[in-house]
Amino acid sequence: MVRSGAFVTGAGGALGRAIAGRLAADGWDVAVLDVDSAGLAATVEDVEKAGGRALPLTVDLRDADAIEAAFNRAETELGGVAALVNNAAIYPARPFLDVPLTEYDDVVTVNQRAYWVAAQSAARRMVPAGSGAIVNITSLTVHGALPDLAAYVSTKGAGVAFTRALARELGPHGIRVNAVSPGAFPTAAEEIHADPEAYTQFVLDQQALKRRGRPEELAAVVAFLIGSDSSFVTGQCIEVNGGWVMA
Repeated sequence: MVRSGAFVTGAGGALGRAIAGRLAADGWDVAVLDVDSAGLAATVEDVEKAGGRALPLTVDLRDADAIEAAFNRAETELGGVAALVNNAAIYPARPFLDVPLTEYDDVVTVNQRAYWVAAQSAARRMVPAGSGAIVNITSLTVHGALPDLAAYVSTKGAGVAFTRALARELGPHGIRVNAVSPGAFPTAAEEIHADPEAYTQFVLDQQALKRRGRPEELAAVVAFLIGSDSSFVTGQCIEVNGGWVMA
């Protein structure tokens, strides 16, 4: 199999790690980015176990120059970047009226501006090649599923619109852009809920499928949208939420 370079942000967490591992199993070499170097080390191990090559890059996505530098390294060391998964996000939880502007700005910078910067860096490399795939990870919360996450939800909603805008603009260059909207997967994000058992029951009550999703199930959908089997799919937002929201 011919190996190609993929770029995954937020790769030190559970969902990003599963995505990177699945892409490696599908034949990709993967540049894995996160601010958490310990999490990246675990992801590198998973990628290598899956038969891929991992390029770990400890990057703060608030730094646009660092994102571009990471793409330069990936291009040099992996021989190009043919796929991008914008996955990283922060999710401080507090009532809307209590959110300080500095916190809101921070969420927008990581969850929205960094997606823009990474997609622009990727597209500048994909356009000359005449092909490429970008997947933006959004969230079930854009449907109004949970309170106290207004900053996070607003950026994830922007991610859906951004996906459609890019799909329209980059399609003539052979670049496909889609979004994946995860439901309530069991990850570190659930630490924002005071009672984990009660939250799990709440999730199961909402879903049509009465079990928790596995990160590997989300990764499979991302891999489909990156791969050749979805060659005529662009501008879509795929819900992966066990039937909580049916859109």
